[in-house]
Amino acid sequence: MNWSKSDIRAARKILLAPLLRQRGFSLQELPGDNYRVDDFGDLIVKDSYWIWKSKNLHGNTIDFFVMVENFSFADAMKLISGTETDKIVIEDYPKLPS
Repeated sequence: MNWSKSDIRAARKILLAPLLRQRGFSLQELPGDNYRVDDFGDLIVKDSYWIWKSKNLHGNTIDFFVMVENFSFADAMKLISGTETDKIVIEDYPKLPS
């Protein structure tokens, strides 16, 4: 599927916490509307951004699924946008341990 620039911009801004909960991640609420993703130790999420200090990684919603969970860009976009999710084989992208 071809994604427009506006589709990609919108996907980058999707809130991460609800998506991660939907995928079964355990989140611990922290001050300032931040969440620690328990499965990844010191990975912190706020709005559509995340930072993983111990791995020196950070990014937006798309980056999380590509860089942390090793999704392809296309499958990350499908998951985030909620389109064609039936075509994504989630078992191909199991939840990774920290």
